[in-house]
Amino acid sequence: MLLIYTGNGKGKTSACVGQAIRALGQGLTVAFGQFMKRPGQAGEQAMLERLLGERFRAGGKGFLRREEDRPAHRKAALDLLQWAEDILPEVDMLVLDETLYALGYCIVTNEEVECLLELAETQCKHLVLSGRGLPGWLAERADLVTEMNEVKHPWQKGVQATKGIEF
Repeated sequence: MLLIYTGNGKGKTSACVGQAIRALGQGLTVAFGQFMKRPGQAGEQAMLERLLGERFRAGGKGFLRREEDRPAHRKAALDLLQWAEDILPEVDMLVLDETLYALGYCIVTNEEVECLLELAETQCKHLVLSGRGLPGWLAERADLVTEMNEVKHPWQKGVQATKGIEF
């Protein structure tokens, strides 16, 4: 199955982590990769690393803020895609957090994501993707799409990101 967590609200990564935990609890093997997020950047990374070991990879360079950083982001994304392709035969479920962000900022291409979808489908693997900006072609292809909508968030009152909540 292809599962996608998207939208402008908080909770996409949390949903991915929850999906991974549920699958592990049912005896499935899981790999979890993160585009954009640097190692040690977010709280879930410490736990996922403990649970999954080499089947977890934070493969990003942070969020793309300057155009001159694009080549480094692209290289990191290609490395994560290669890791994903290599590990896919070993797992029942592959989670790729922030795929849609990487896709939307042209750090990965539609063709590269499509290739991964084909590999997962051919190998009968579950693939979980997340991020903002779900393109129509990918929504059509998905078996499940959940959209997180922001109703209220502390940032609206000027509150900075909170450790353990946003990261």
